[in-house]
Amino acid sequence: MAKKRKSGGRAKGSSGKSGAVQCSKCGRVVPADKAKKYTKRVSSVDPQLARELRKQGSFIPARRVTEYYCVSCAVHSGRVQIRQASERRTRGRR
Repeated sequence: MAKKRKSGGRAKGSSGKSGAVQCSKCGRVVPADKAKKYTKRVSSVDPQLARELRKQGSFIPARRVTEYYCVSCAVHSGRVQIRQASERRTRGRR
């Protein structure tokens, strides 16, 4: 059978066996170097209250939440777009 990518879709290189992570959407176990990593900042304070507190000059901490998606869920949820063959060499926004 033909092989589509030399890397097999992974960013492992010659680093041996990489760990596995679980997809945040479907629960599939995916190699960590193949999964699409999505980091967002989550505040524990209500947005309206946060706005008022910022006006008064207080600092509102926000924690970082990292989610991992398998390739099919990343495409389905819009985290990654399918690109033309000519555009695949260029890296998108990280």
